[in-house]
Amino acid sequence: MVALVTGASSGIGKDIAIELAKRNYDVILVARNEEKLNELKKNIEKAYNVKAYIKICDLSVANNCVSLHDEIYKEFGCINILVNNAGFGTCGYFTQTDLDKELKMIDTNISALHILMKLFLQDMVKINNGYILNVASIAGFMSGPLMATYYSTKAYVVRLSQSVKQELIMKHSNVKVNCLCPGPVNTNFNKVADVKFSISGQSSKFVAKIAVWKLLNNWMCLIFTSIPIFLYRIIVKILPDQFSSFLNFFMQKRKIQ
Repeated sequence: MVALVTGASSGIGKDIAIELAKRNYDVILVARNEEKLNELKKNIEKAYNVKAYIKICDLSVANNCVSLHDEIYKEFGCINILVNNAGFGTCGYFTQTDLDKELKMIDTNISALHILMKLFLQDMVKINNGYILNVASIAGFMSGPLMATYYSTKAYVVRLSQSVKQELIMKHSNVKVNCLCPGPVNTNFNKVADVKFSISGQSSKFVAKIAVWKLLNNWMCLIFTSIPIFLYRIIVKILPDQFSSFLNFFMQKRKIQ
């Protein structure tokens, strides 16, 4: 059994790879940081008696995503699990945030996920088996002033996952698509996005454990990692959009370092 995890060098991606290794999956670790991937590979193979493979790849380049799929298919055939975890954010007023960084965010958070999901899903559908986990966020259910682009990319991930899952259900497919929607998590994301959460985040190990268990146990499409996060999703669905946006502005403002 083989699983591929993007953004595997740290945080949720790293811990999901470890959780899958615990379940006897060989893991393909994809990220840009070769040093961190080598360290993770060494630790996984020593601790869990499985194989770990490293693929250094900048997923913000579309052709790299296509090449990665082709390389993986040639080497392993159809993989069992795809975890689309790679992504990052940025914080600030939309008129002041860096355009190049935002475009790269869109390429990573949306385009790369879209390409990899489509290509690997096509393989899985042919054999009528496989799992895909797309990592979104509670941010995908609301507007996010001061993190407008990031929230928008996660909304795309949520809706794409829900839509494709329903297509598979209507075809009685055995391929499963799930979408992980955590709240604040203590990872390197905060440093990259230049934010500091006003509430304490969950550990990435806890989030990964919940995500993998629910993925493999055929949970509903959306995976929430705590009852408060689930309830928050319900609340923002009930509140008028403008009011929740107003509240989120002040929540986001407190994050800016």
